[in-house]
Amino acid sequence: MSENQVVSKKRVIDHGEVYTASREVNAMLDLVKQETERIDSRFLEPACGTGNFLAEVLKRKLHIVLKRYSKSQVEYERYAVLAISSIYGIDILSDNVAACQNRLFDIFDEQYRTLYTTKVKEECKKTVRFILSKNIVWGDALTLSSATDKNTPIVFSEWSPVNGSMMKRRDFTFAELLQNAEITALPLFSDRGEDVFIPKPIKDFPVTHFLRIADAD
Repeated sequence: MSENQVVSKKRVIDHGEVYTASREVNAMLDLVKQETERIDSRFLEPACGTGNFLAEVLKRKLHIVLKRYSKSQVEYERYAVLAISSIYGIDILSDNVAACQNRLFDIFDEQYRTLYTTKVKEECKKTVRFILSKNIVWGDALTLSSATDKNTPIVFSEWSPVNGSMMKRRDFTFAELLQNAEITALPLFSDRGEDVFIPKPIKDFPVTHFLRIADAD
């Protein structure tokens, strides 16, 4: 799907769906350049579409991971997963959600396969797919709820590294997170790290190896 493409006039009328061109995306991200190059800095796009903003954020983060950690496959995998786990999106259209998840996965997978060819680990790719399924969600950012059920809140997972290769997951409602975060113009992001995630989680998961988190759901 090309940038600035209008899928249909009906989608524009119903959902205001118009894609932002790469030049404008990068100009906006350059305003917070330091954050886009921080591997663990969390970004949220509440109308992510197919991922024009989030794709550029991920590319910048993975470029840093590549420069710093590519000599060690384990270190690269760990920090690439951390970078991916810091990116969040919401869209009201299910096909956009699927396209965004696939797009972000493909950005990671292309770099991963180029670096390690026959040594790529399926469990690492499974972890990335799983995180994207939790971080890029089908919902209504205005009502803070599921796109299909207004009584079901949007839930996001916080992913925190613990003791090297271990990772901690905690789930929070989007509504609770908004009450405890300073939100700016698009793309939404927090420059305060852990400060965003101060409410009580609705679910707390055991610490798990980052390559096994999909199995601990």
